Amino acid sequence: GGHGDYRMPVFAPASVQEAVELTMKAFDVADKYRTPTMLLGDGAIGQMMEPVTMPEYKPVEVDKSWAATGWHEGCGRERAIINSLYIEPDRLEALVRKLEAKYKAIAENETMVDLQYMDDAEYAVVAYGTTARIALTAVRNARKEGVKAGLIRPITVWPFPEKTIADAASHLKGILTVEMSLGQMVDDVKLAVENKYPVGFYGTFFGLPEPEEIVAQAKAMLEKEEK
Repeated sequence: GGHGDYRMPVFAPASVQEAVELTMKAFDVADKYRTPTMLLGDGAIGQMMEPVTMPEYKPVEVDKSWAATGWHEGCGRERAIINSLYIEPDRLEALVRKLEAKYKAIAENETMVDLQYMDDAEYAVVAYGTTARIALTAVRNARKEGVKAGLIRPITVWPFPEKTIADAASHLKGILTVEMSLGQMVDDVKLAVENKYPVGFYGTFFGLPEPEEIVAQAKAMLEKEEK
């Protein structure tokens, strides 16, 4: 963490397999943009056992002439000095503008989102990590009851798939955000839809939610909106 105008790509796996793949992805993104990255895994994924197929290793060619790997007279290159502190206002502004352009490029190129049953969905559940796996079961159960539900799963919680959510919201009757917390991503969802569409929240902080609970919360939200 830190302070100031900075962002960090954050990957949220929903399985052990995905945790392996996204770890590799995180290293590549960190190299490509020269920025810290984070793998956001929850306790369930950290403790569960699942079979994993290791992806084929493919070296990524990245220019690392900037790296501070040691310097001495006659080595044939300039000293690599990495500095993020500039007291002069003009130099500091130039740095911030440079970082702003980098974050914009990350948002345009690295946003990852998984959509399930969204082609004809009238209602959507937004969830990430292990919660998304449970939410997908809830969506399937709701469809068995005749409710056209779908799942939007952010794989990157930053950059957040706000455009995907905003586009989907334009033809949805409601969105339910499900989290294992008292509510953090729900604010991002509300910002994505600019409060033009109903966004509900269901959170647990004492364990995993049950699919039946998610369906019940979704129905309660819909009944409230219909009134």
